Amino acid sequence: MKTQPINLSMALAGGVMLASMIAVNSKLATFSSPLLASWVAHGVGTIVSLVVLMLASAFVKGKISSHSKSKTPIWAYLGGIPGAFTVILAAITVNSPLGLSGSIVLIMAGQVLFGFICDTLGLFGLDKRSMNLNDAIALILMAVGCLVTLFGRDINDNGNYDCSIQRMLY
Repeated sequence: MKTQPINLSMALAGGVMLASMIAVNSKLATFSSPLLASWVAHGVGTIVSLVVLMLASAFVKGKISSHSKSKTPIWAYLGGIPGAFTVILAAITVNSPLGLSGSIVLIMAGQVLFGFICDTLGLFGLDKRSMNLNDAIALILMAVGCLVTLFGRDINDNGNYDCSIQRMLY
């Protein structure tokens, strides 16, 4: 299956929005709490989703696809729970020495690893898909990128190189 440029663009835009959301919510959490930041983020998201749904239904003009008439499994409605925990945990970790980039690489690493597990085991009704060479290369590159981001060297105020993991621990 060939990837369309529109899909790549939308995925890239989603990543930019994720990073922006985490940064804004963590700033809100510094003025209030991570829990309130999560409530605000999901409240705004709910309002925006309702507006988009109303606009989309106005353009569809009452046409309902056969897919939307199918019964949705109960577990599918629980997707907001991990999203809420993601917002809360990201607001906490971004305001820690881990920072925005460390939080994002670990969030994305968790998403990719869980995606591979779901594909391999066929969880949530997905078709089972075994890992191929491209998947293994992607995992290795992701792991290297995470390690570089988390353990990369920075120059501290004294002009010396300082490992960021040391700053996290002290």
